[in-house]
Amino acid sequence: MKAAAYIVGPLDGPGAALMDLARRLHFASVLPYAGVAQAEQQVNRTPVCFFLFAAVPDVGTLRNVADAIRFCPSRRVRFSPLIYFSESPSVETITRCINMGFDDVITMPFTRARVAERIERQIGQSHIYYETPGYFGPDRRDRVTAPKRPAETRLGGQFRRLEIVRNLMTGVNVVRDDLHVAPVA
Repeated sequence: MKAAAYIVGPLDGPGAALMDLARRLHFASVLPYAGVAQAEQQVNRTPVCFFLFAAVPDVGTLRNVADAIRFCPSRRVRFSPLIYFSESPSVETITRCINMGFDDVITMPFTRARVAERIERQIGQSHIYYETPGYFGPDRRDRVTAPKRPAETRLGGQFRRLEIVRNLMTGVNVVRDDLHVAPVA
């Protein structure tokens, strides 16, 4: 696959297992995550980079990395798929990942076929992203775990709605970019 995979997390345990799985999925390169600057250089060689997050005891510790990727000035980096590999199907963990802008949360078992199918969903298909002052990521309004307060939803004021398609040859293509402003009362 002409895409790079960055493994976010410890280089042993879950991180090592995830690195091995990514290699078996035939990514063009599999690298430990070493910051956004490295990813900005990598997208010039492989236009799509996946960020695969290994399971950690507290998923909240991943917020700084997720925010660095999601709010990166480089379009190819900020629209990169973020996928968390959870050791349990905890609603709390999934909710926290959704609120950080993750594209997917995969729970055990992490079989090659299952993970490959979930990764393939990220390429060549239309994806809707929303940008608000505190959120940038996929449209999650239809989820049970979606935020309820207006400040965390598109009901809280101005937002952008973007439709994107990721292509392994050209990177991220923004098909539509709409700015919505809440009416003044």
